Amino acid sequence: MGLNFQKDLFLASEQIFPQIKKPESNPTKLQDRLLKKLGSNAIPFTFTFPQSAPCSVTLQPGPDETGEPCGVSYYVKVYCGDTETDVTHKRSTVMMGIRKIQYAPTKEGRQPCTVVRKDFMLSPGELELEVTLDKQLYNYGETIAINVCVRNNSNKMVKKIKAMVQQGIDVVIFQNGQFRTVIDAIETQDGCPIDPGSNLQKVLYLKPTLTSNKNRRGVALDGLMKRDESSLASSTLLTSPDVRDSFGIIVSYAVKVKLYLGALGGELTAELPFILMRPKPSDRVKLVPTDSVLIEDIPQEKADEKVGF
Repeated sequence: MGLNFQKDLFLASEQIFPQIKKPESNPTKLQDRLLKKLGSNAIPFTFTFPQSAPCSVTLQPGPDETGEPCGVSYYVKVYCGDTETDVTHKRSTVMMGIRKIQYAPTKEGRQPCTVVRKDFMLSPGELELEVTLDKQLYNYGETIAINVCVRNNSNKMVKKIKAMVQQGIDVVIFQNGQFRTVIDAIETQDGCPIDPGSNLQKVLYLKPTLTSNKNRRGVALDGLMKRDESSLASSTLLTSPDVRDSFGIIVSYAVKVKLYLGALGGELTAELPFILMRPKPSDRVKLVPTDSVLIEDIPQEKADEKVGF
């Protein structure tokens, strides 16, 4: 993006040795397993992840770009140093990346639907476009069914229809940091031309995935981890407009449908926002080998959940 800067924010910090007396708390199952493996010299600690903290987001760099990508990332950093001078060295510092994610709501919202109309100067009648999605909330990998209904009460002719899924990115730290990227698109002339006085009802299908956008610069991804495959970033759900600036990067999705009427007739466009998020995992505990334990994901909706060693 032509800029290179970094801003470190400390969400929580704690002295773990020498330990400071505080109310006793029961260790988590993961801490118990780590203590059994690492021995009595291991020191468990916890910290509370703030609910208002933004989710982990990474803007995909171009194929020829080097350096750290733009985004929001989190690390747990443990170091040995002088508490009076706060002097640290790389050889006495351990840092582990973690990722904060947001799970999809459990309740579905209203089914998205919109109707747009266009009239023409010196021409009677109007062109009407109605667009409806099969639902508001989609999980990764799901296909979006777009119901398109065209009512041509004008004397113009609709020549083709195009539908696309757009990812909207708002980098709030920039004044002009808003841009959109087409994630998937389809263009069809099936049922066209739509003559004056005719109607057309059609269902188009789109599937927003990262497969066809792996090398596209600027696509927003969920926070990257070394052992994890990347995926499209989840929609950002704001609890209040007042916390917008603290989120760093706002991600949204929308379906856009266009009717093309030729050079003289112009276009008619309808747009519908939707939510793309990962589903909430099952509450069933899955046992894995101790050697493969890796803390990566922190759900936002559990503000009082604690992470630590």
